[in-house]
This record gives sequence, C-alpha cells and structure tokens, in this order.
Amino acid sequence: MSDEDRLADPEEVPLEQELERTLRPRSLATFVGQPVLREQLQIFIEAATSRGEPLDHVLLAGPPGLGKTTLANIIALEMRVNIVTTSGPALERKADMAAILTHLQEGDVLFIDEIHRLNRSIEEILYPAMEDFEIDIVIGQGPSARTIRLPAEHFTLIGATTRSGLITTPLRDRFGFSHRLDYYSVDDLALIVRRSAEILSVGLDDEGAQELALRSRGTPRIANRLLRRVRDYAQVRHEGRISRSIALEALRLFEVDDEGLDRVDREILNLILHKFDGGPVGLSTLAVAIGEEADTIEDVYEPFLLQRGFLMRTPRGRVLTRLGYEHCGVTPPAATRPAPPDTLFN
Repeated sequence: MSDEDRLADPEEVPLEQELERTLRPRSLATFVGQPVLREQLQIFIEAATSRGEPLDHVLLAGPPGLGKTTLANIIALEMRVNIVTTSGPALERKADMAAILTHLQEGDVLFIDEIHRLNRSIEEILYPAMEDFEIDIVIGQGPSARTIRLPAEHFTLIGATTRSGLITTPLRDRFGFSHRLDYYSVDDLALIVRRSAEILSVGLDDEGAQELALRSRGTPRIANRLLRRVRDYAQVRHEGRISRSIALEALRLFEVDDEGLDRVDREILNLILHKFDGGPVGLSTLAVAIGEEADTIEDVYEPFLLQRGFLMRTPRGRVLTRLGYEHCGVTPPAATRPAPPDTLFN
C-alpha cells in the first residue's frame, strides 16, 4: 500500500465529505457525549502510551452515526500513529487482507467498518494476526500447496459494527475491549450543534440549537445534517441566522416532525395502522409494502421507532403501540390502552 493510499489527498475528497470531516472532533477532549467510553479510552491510551505499546484491539458497536469512525480516528491521533481504513464488504479476497496487514507499521491502527460483514475466509487470516501478529499464506495449489507464516507488525484493530450479534464468537473474543455506543442526550446534541455552527460560521441561538437537538434522533450525524439543511433555508429565506422560529419553518419544510420522525418513519407507522390494522405485520411484508429493503427498515428506521416506543416487535411481527397510534392521530384500541389504576392488580 502506497503512502497515497494511507492518507487521502484533501483536494481529492468530495466537498461534502471534506465538510463532514471538519465537523468531526479530533481529540477525546473535544468529543461530546459517551462519557463512560471516553474515560475508558483515555485510560487505555495513556497506559499504552506510557508503556510504549500499541493499544489493544477495540470493538465499537451501535447504531449508525454515533461516532464509531470518529473515535477510531481520534484513537489513532491520540496514539500518534497512522490509520488504514477499510470495510468488511470491501475485503473480498485473502490477498487483499494479507496485503493490508503486511504494509502496517508498528502501532498502526487498522479500522474495519461494518466488520460483521467480513468474509469468513478473511476472518481466518485475522485470527493469527490479532493474537500472534503473524499471517498465514498459502502457496501453490492442490497436493503441492503449503502454508508459510509471515511476521506482521504489532498493530491495533478497531472494528465498528451496527449489528454486533452477527460477529462470530472467535472474532469477538479476540478484541481486548468492546463497548456499545448509546444514543446521545438532547443536551449533548445541542452542544454538538453549537460547535458545528461555529465551525460553519452559522449564527445559531440556544433555542434554535435546542430545537435541532430535539429532532436529531439522538444521533450526531443527523444533528449535523439537519444543521446544514436549516442553514441553507436560513440563508435563502432569511438573513442567515438560525432562531427557533426559523428552525421550525425549515424542519417543517423538510418533513421532520416534533419527535424527529421523517417521511419514511411516518409512512411505516401509517402503513401498519391503515393497511394492516395496527399489526402484527412481518418485516418482509412491511418491506415490500413500503418499497424498502428489509435490512434498511431493520437497521435504519426500526431502532428509533422502537426506542421512542411507537413500535413493538412480537413473534408474529411488528405492532403499533399506544404511543404509535397517538402519534398517527388515532385513538388506540382498548387492548393497547393502559389499564385503569384500580384494575392493575386485580
């Protein structure tokens, strides 16, 4: 792997990606949220640095947009080493994985996004590389094939996954540290929005930041995306500064409601309500009815709807809850209403 492959030329990075990168914090001190994880990483990094050793392998899990990639880059910066970034689906051949591992230098970070989608044959190369820092290479074919072991530099593997349950046990057990990222609080998101507004040179008052934070689904990536879109609206329709009233106007135009649900979220709820009588409805049936992939519904839309209590999974399928009915503006059936206080223990 060439030096150009290890560090992308900023001039070749698309503008939107470059903007997203500038909004990302570059140290644990400026990273907002995830206080337990930040403290743990700070201790691990200081301990490894004082011993002059590479950091142990790290597995970060959680929904998209919570900062797994950002934390991987922060770890590399705090350890003052290079980072090589790839993804599980991109590694199709053993030779690809072996080439990356042999070009890593002492202490380098190898970041694999969506690590749960790694090919099983690729995982077999990672096992000895993660434990013994050696790479098994097969030379030849058929009866004359033989295996040789090549030494690899001591490196740190950071894996990111949105579906930790799909990671095989042998691979999971080789990570020295694993942590699941939580959704962010409204206060933390408001801090993130205000920081991003300063970087983008956007005027934003506290009430406007709070309104954006309330509708960001607990996710910094969504908060920054809403900020950029509201910035565009304020620039074209107003004088550029974002107040609460301007933020509400813009979010209404972009079809983001008070709970942070977008058009697809509401379409899912209304589809279950009106076409399937509130459920239960199977995931595959729901995917066909809405015109989305089942994985997209399960990974992107469902987690927030479940977290907010609008949707419930049952053995028979997805069902609207009382809150889901009320959000759709419909009185829930008697079966979904809470029992009167005097009958709760009868």
